[in-house]
Amino acid sequence: MKRILQAGAVVCLLATSAFGAATEKYLHVRVTSNSDKEVVSVNVPLSLAEKVIPAINHGKLNQGKVTIDNADMNGIDLHAILEAVKNSPDGEFVTIQGKDQDVRVAKSKGNLVVHVTDKSGDKQKNGEKKNEKVDVIIPMAVVNALAPTDKHEIDLVAAIHALTESGEKLIVTVHSDDDDVKVWVDAESGSNEPSAHE
Repeated sequence: MKRILQAGAVVCLLATSAFGAATEKYLHVRVTSNSDKEVVSVNVPLSLAEKVIPAINHGKLNQGKVTIDNADMNGIDLHAILEAVKNSPDGEFVTIQGKDQDVRVAKSKGNLVVHVTDKSGDKQKNGEKKNEKVDVIIPMAVVNALAPTDKHEIDLVAAIHALTESGEKLIVTVHSDDDDVKVWVDAESGSNEPSAHE
């Protein structure tokens, strides 16, 4: 009976450890060339990126933070703008329907959403007008982590940490005549296509 209780205690401890352990998340980037169908896939554990980025000190990137010059900000308080967006209700903030480009910027379900469609007539193939599309869906927690502090620094490590906590999702898709690009986060170490779209 004592051995059964001990074995039961060990099983409970292992189960608790298994459920308590955080699932590793991976950042996936897949680029597919539409002309020759060549595919390049990159799959990086977010925990690895979180440890490696602070070790890179080059140019404006130091200890996991990117310094933004005052000239680059042009008098814009990005932190205040992102704080206002964070506290605002869901909705469309900007909609532009132009001759060459359609742009939509919105907040939806805790995400900052940007959709851009390039309709410029410069790109033609076999007499047909071709569109390029960019879709970006970034969790507001990641956007807020990226927001510069008073020192005008973007904290990439904080953004990666926020991305780890945000769950599995498709973040960026780019479609053009030349290439298709997808960037997503999930718990799979391989580069299978993401199943859910925002």
